[in-house]
Amino acid sequence: MRTTLRIGTRASLLAVTQSTWVKTQIEQAYPQTRVELVKITTKGDKILDVPLAKVGGKGLFVKEIEDALLAKEVDLAVHSMKDVPTELPPGLHIGIIPIRETPYDAFLSNRCDAISALPTGATIGTSSLRRKSQLAAMRPDLNIVDLRGNIDTRLRKLDEGQYDAIILAGAGLHRLGLADRITALLPAEQMLPAISQGALGIELRHDDTELLDGLQLLHHRETAVAVAAERAFLLRLDGGCQVPIAAHATLANDTVSLTGLIAEIDGRRIIKDSLSGPFEQAAQIGDTLAQHLLDLGGKAILDAVYCANK
Repeated sequence: MRTTLRIGTRASLLAVTQSTWVKTQIEQAYPQTRVELVKITTKGDKILDVPLAKVGGKGLFVKEIEDALLAKEVDLAVHSMKDVPTELPPGLHIGIIPIRETPYDAFLSNRCDAISALPTGATIGTSSLRRKSQLAAMRPDLNIVDLRGNIDTRLRKLDEGQYDAIILAGAGLHRLGLADRITALLPAEQMLPAISQGALGIELRHDDTELLDGLQLLHHRETAVAVAAERAFLLRLDGGCQVPIAAHATLANDTVSLTGLIAEIDGRRIIKDSLSGPFEQAAQIGDTLAQHLLDLGGKAILDAVYCANK
């Protein structure tokens, strides 16, 4: 391992916390290596007054970091995998996927202990179309409104009473030491998570095989298999994190089990199914399940969403 490394990261507290974890792991394994965090502001970080679904495009939180990686201004990048497009720029790859934090969404409320306990007309905040559609299917009587900003901003809005409840990714709260704010984690049966939620990806240049070899100690096979299935599902749907799709894979006894979902934004129609098979076929399982959901009517749903967001 070389004596200095530069990690490209978003400047948000969560992104820096995640990258600091990677930095610490590298420095503990290689005491002679000094790791520097290079904070980079992305397009998605700059746009805070518009729902991401209206912004359009993919890679809102990674493009500027990838540009720095290609320019050799940084040696590696740490991303939340749910922000990473399925197609990467030539010359780059996700070489390492560390162990996954909880993939589940978290329900936060200072008033109620569950979504089912919210009163009719209660205001719940999220900007995710995936969450909105599943919430609307569960509780069409709720007032579901947009919620943007970093985690501190979202928690402040909740505490100020602007919302009766909010939905956040459980992984981010865990990583920031804010697990005590979680009222309840939502099981996948209740709310299917975003593709690769809770997983990190370390992006490298293809030609940097020495660094890839040196970082293998951070790679987690089970997480990588699950992420491969979920991202193959995403690739077939040609979707991003701001469309009403979801997928969650698990690996047990070398069998990968994947559940996927395509939903109308208002929750009136949700197409959902599962598929299992050998872990070596993770990507094929994701692709097959996605095509199955498209054939069941998912294509018409996604076409309507894309047209609405143009």
